Amino acid sequence: MSRMRKIGVAVTALGVAGYGSGVFVAYPGRAFSVTALMVGITLWAIGGDA
Repeated sequence: MSRMRKIGVAVTALGVAGYGSGVFVAYPGRAFSVTALMVGITLWAIGGDA
């Protein structure tokens, strides 16, 4: 697995965790979890196996 794909997976996991906690607790900056999801999925998709 390439480094870009690993970073994408990690950012996606952080985004999911941030979104999940934002459902239960209102905290400043919780909208950035959706941005992290989008960026993470993009990095994951373009990461390739090279």
